[in-house]
Amino acid sequence: PEHNRWFLRMERSADAGRTWTAGPEIASPVGLEAIQPSVLTLRDGTLELVARTRQGVVAVSRSRDAGRTWSPLAALAVPNPNAGTDAVTLADGRQLLVYNDAAHDPETPGNGPRWPLGVVISDDGVHWRRVLTLETRPLPDGYAYPAVIQTRDGRVHITYTWNRTRIRHVVLDPELLR
Repeated sequence: PEHNRWFLRMERSADAGRTWTAGPEIASPVGLEAIQPSVLTLRDGTLELVARTRQGVVAVSRSRDAGRTWSPLAALAVPNPNAGTDAVTLADGRQLLVYNDAAHDPETPGNGPRWPLGVVISDDGVHWRRVLTLETRPLPDGYAYPAVIQTRDGRVHITYTWNRTRIRHVVLDPELLR
């Protein structure tokens, strides 16, 4: 229903976060409904957002003007079972995305299993390669809502829910993720 349609609009600050201005809704000519974006910085300075969708894929949009305007949403070749994702630009310029490596379940259109939980890396924000699977065991509520950061020591920290009863914390060396 229209009253529950997902869409993205980005807010931008030009004064170090004191004030914010909301931009217009990001166009979605192919009908992707997206929420919960992560913003990445590509090697050439382009901003890229990647986001959860209801349509079985991760959505992508780019800004070449520091977030003032965004390209129409498109689908990445990364599945999404209507589950949260998180991504970070690594210090070496690569992009890292944590996501549920599953698409929709035919018996539950618009939703799918929240397992396995995987990590993919990209050099360009378009082509992603699997470098690690964190969890594979089917659980009723799976593995969800990942959060990822890279700390000053270079390590990547990932947290996520485990069957919605616990929080798991994983620490990775990104030099080993090639």
